[in-house]
Order: sequence, then C-alpha cells, then structure tokens
Amino acid sequence: MTGARAVVEPFDAEEIFPDVVRLPRRQRGSSPQGLAVTLIADCTLSGHAWLPTAAIVALLGEFGVTAAAARAAISGLTKRGVLEGHKAGRRSSHRLTGAAAVNLSLGGTSIAAFGTERDRWDGLWTVVVFTVPKEEKAERSVLRTELRWRGFAPLYDGVWVSPHPLTEETHAELVSHGTITAFRAEHLPHRSWSTRDPIEAWDLDEIAAAYDTFIRHWEPVLPRVEAGRITGAAAVRARTAVMDTYRRFPALDPLLPQGLLPSAWPRSRARTVFLAAYDGLADPALDHVRAVISRVGEVPRPELATHTVAEMAAGVYPGILSPTSARH
Repeated sequence: MTGARAVVEPFDAEEIFPDVVRLPRRQRGSSPQGLAVTLIADCTLSGHAWLPTAAIVALLGEFGVTAAAARAAISGLTKRGVLEGHKAGRRSSHRLTGAAAVNLSLGGTSIAAFGTERDRWDGLWTVVVFTVPKEEKAERSVLRTELRWRGFAPLYDGVWVSPHPLTEETHAELVSHGTITAFRAEHLPHRSWSTRDPIEAWDLDEIAAAYDTFIRHWEPVLPRVEAGRITGAAAVRARTAVMDTYRRFPALDPLLPQGLLPSAWPRSRARTVFLAAYDGLADPALDHVRAVISRVGEVPRPELATHTVAEMAAGVYPGILSPTSARH
C-alpha cells in the first residue's frame, strides 16, 4: 500500500534516544561523531569504562575515518557533553558522560524491546489536530518531529493519526510546542474517491523495503557469525553497522496493529536477524577492541564489556538501572 510519504528516510533519521544531551544527528551514511558514539557505547556502557583516545582514533580508522577527522569528532562530542576526557601525563582517555550514558541506555532498552510488545488494538485511532502560527516555523518543525518519533503520521497537514493511545507524558510534550486537540475515535469506512483511510498516512511499502534491505544484507552473514569466522576489525565493523542500521527502525515503523498490515510483515524476521548478528559478534568485537588498546601501548581496563540485546533490555548502564552481568 502506498500513501503519503510519511516515513523518515533511514539516513535522514536523527538519533532516536531522548534529547537529554546533544547527541549527533544521523547523516547519510555514518558521520564520524555518530559512529564514535555507537562504537564507544558498545564496549563501555555497562562498566562506564574509559577508552584510550589513541584506541578510539585507531578503531575509527578501521571504518575509513582519518585520524584528523576522528580527533575532531572526539573533540566535538566532548564540547557537546557526550564525552568527557581524562589525561594522565601524555596519555588521554575518553568515556561517555553520565547524562549520555543514561540517554543511550534508555535508548538501548527501547531498541531491545522494539517489536516485542503484545499486539493489542481496540479499533480506535488517536487523532491530533494542531495549529502553530506561520511565523513560528521552527516550533512547527519540532512539533511535527515529536509527533513522528511518537508513532504519528500526517493524514492531512495539521491532522496526525496513530492507533496507539496518547499518554499524559506525550500530551505534555506536544502541547509544549503548539496548541493541539486530541481525540480517540473510530474510523467510519465510507468509501468514495475523496476519502482516505488512516492507514494511508504511512507508506507501508517503504517501511517494508527498509526491513527487507536490512534482512537481505545481514541474513546471509549469519552462518559466518555462528561459525566464529568474523573476527578482528571485521567483527567490530559488522556489530557497529548492524546496530547503526537496526536502531533506526523504531523511528521508521510505528508498530501499527498486525491486522492493518500486509501478510508476512518483515518486522519479526528483521529482529531475529538483528539478535543473531549483534549477540553473535559481541565476543570477537570485544577481543579486537582489547587488542587495539594493547597495540597503542595501553592496558585494557577490566570494566570493558560488550552487551547482548537481552542485557540492553534490562538496562545496560548501572547508573540508571540494575547492573547487568558483564561479558568478559
């Protein structure tokens, strides 16, 4: 089914994590800053560990990022409050700030839980009608972005819909950016050339195509992952890339009720592929990070640890939820 172009393009999507700190926006491909956040979080979040700056530069270099660009990315993230630095003599290290670690842990919990919720729908639609003065273009853009991140899509310009109830938290966030009126209503299926079904607010073909692209790329890789044949820098690149792609789906797919979707909807298959790839690459990726740290003349810290999707679901960062068991 093809309706109004309402989904967020995969490479235009911003970080899906709450905007507590100024995390880098996603660009076409992976920006050095966005790549650095994914890479650092993967092996430091559970222990809030420090990574030698030279090791971060070397690891980013394996993704084709020049040393100058890597150092600029680290500096930019530090200025934005995403990273904090520590220096001992001529050696420096960086880690996520507490605020960024909390932010990323919450985002990771959402990613891990995505698509696992029980499919319940009462047949009603949440309809949000809003108005923002024409001269306040920035606020209008923010409001539309908030609606999209929260699973809404534009049925008409100022009329956005979602099959999910509107929580008090979401309502408070939306009214902070404009005047809105919200309804919970049933769609009357009168058919004519001038009516639109609410489901047409989403381009289901485009959402499915994004899932299919992910599956076609990663599913053939799984036998090599399971056999332990992806190691070293290739393991880090693959694990970082699979997360960097999969974490965009919560912004693309609003979890529409199964009864409204085409048969064989690819969400669950994509999740199965993600679990197998991300978890299967955890140990070889960590081994390589430790090897790189040793190569730059540092001693790997014992709190360095990767995490599984199940550990993400439980809350990776010990500063916000219960600590998870570290992978050594």
